[in-house]
Amino acid sequence: MRWITRPGWPGNLLALAAGALTPLAQAPFDIWPLALLSIALFYFGLRELAPRAALWRGWCYGFGLYAAGTSWIYISIHDYGAASLPLAGLLTFALMLALAFFFALPAWLWGRWLRRAEAPLADALGFAALWLALEGFRGWFLTGFPWLYAGYSQLEGPLAGLAPLGGVWLLSFVLALSAALLVNLPRLIRRPQALAGALGLLLAPWGLGQALKGHAWTASAGAPLKIAAVQGNVPQNLKWNPEQLSAQLMLYRDLTLQRAAAVDLVVWPETAVPILREYAEDYLAGLERYARPRNIALLTGVPIRQRNAQGEPRYYNGITVAGEGAGTYLKQKLVPFGEYVPLQELLRGLIAFFDLPMSDFARGPADQPLLEARGWRIAPYICYEVVYPEFAAGLAARSDLLLTISNDAWFGTSIGPLQHLQMAQMRALEAGRWMIRTTNNGVTALIDPFGRITERLPQFQRAVLYGEVTPMQGLTPYLQWRAWPLATLAVLLLGWALLRRRAERASAAGATIEAQR
Repeated sequence: MRWITRPGWPGNLLALAAGALTPLAQAPFDIWPLALLSIALFYFGLRELAPRAALWRGWCYGFGLYAAGTSWIYISIHDYGAASLPLAGLLTFALMLALAFFFALPAWLWGRWLRRAEAPLADALGFAALWLALEGFRGWFLTGFPWLYAGYSQLEGPLAGLAPLGGVWLLSFVLALSAALLVNLPRLIRRPQALAGALGLLLAPWGLGQALKGHAWTASAGAPLKIAAVQGNVPQNLKWNPEQLSAQLMLYRDLTLQRAAAVDLVVWPETAVPILREYAEDYLAGLERYARPRNIALLTGVPIRQRNAQGEPRYYNGITVAGEGAGTYLKQKLVPFGEYVPLQELLRGLIAFFDLPMSDFARGPADQPLLEARGWRIAPYICYEVVYPEFAAGLAARSDLLLTISNDAWFGTSIGPLQHLQMAQMRALEAGRWMIRTTNNGVTALIDPFGRITERLPQFQRAVLYGEVTPMQGLTPYLQWRAWPLATLAVLLLGWALLRRRAERASAAGATIEAQR
């Protein structure tokens, strides 16, 4: 097994394969032990590498993870961006290459500044702290790509009960620490005191996570609400076709009217109304006249145009409420290339992918009020926003219900929409609140405060999901404290590892000088 810890392609190929295990630990496969194995192989492979070799080892791991877990981006570029097969493959490959450096940099830092091979318990703690910092960084840098966090593998695993305590971040930290401790057990056996501490750190989180599964951190705030979530299943190649506009508006209206009198909330997916709200005023006014006398709140995705202080038009991906409710929400977390184009002066016009419909949205303000429906406060997330744990927690802490609307038709029959659903489930578990998830073509679902799906529609079917959700009150520990305790712990552990590494090097250098005298 020594070849794993040495530089060269055998170890790098194993790292690539280890990265590819992570998607198998998550939806739709959910083989959660593979997340532990993946991190353990990565950590073990960095044990003896010089910084440069560690950088390449980390890059291989990251490429394996993203190539296996996010290759569905190819579908958006090729099928809906009109890029040729070779060009779409090249662009997808280039993106995977770039994303892999999220893991290359921490691996280099580990080999250069943080690794403490002679102190296995401290080494494991430092690695777990670095892994936590890595996940935070890749959810922030250049607006972030917080996809495939290791902790999502535990939604149905033994650690799920920890999510309301520290969110998906805590699950990832425990997985990284556990993996490193398991790798170091042979070394720790020779150190009884350190071994006792390691076993405590290894076993306690898993026992606590299992014990807290099903624990209710929040309570009902009122009677259940009857929900109708409409899944229109409009093909993506027709969605923005002006000739199809009337048919789409009639489709959502007719599906809604089937049993609307028996519901409290009707929810339509992202951009269900595929024209600017100002051009749909008559249509929305008709829905308002129907819904308000019946005490129905209707929430729909719709593009919105507003002018800034200079009088310039700005376009937003939004949600608006009609009937027994109020409010408009403008999306804050935009999808690169899907809703805005970085370096658009250079890229627009090169291929159709950079000119996709509605790819020039502006970012909504951060201080927006929540939506209100039937007297309850609803935290709204449009598509990509639900994958940001801290952002989602900020809205959830002020809410009674969670709502996410999306259009995942961009990703066809790939695993991308199922990964997206799993992240929405984690947000419900973290917040201890019901989540309504309405999509264009799936997966439309109702999720309870424990992250479990209570009702769902099959993908790629036109249908309406009927069910009930309950407004909740109270805050989970994660909503109260957010990621600050974990961030503080990570900073302390990394600082400690850095200082101890420098002290040990200085001591070794001093001993060498003395020996030479």
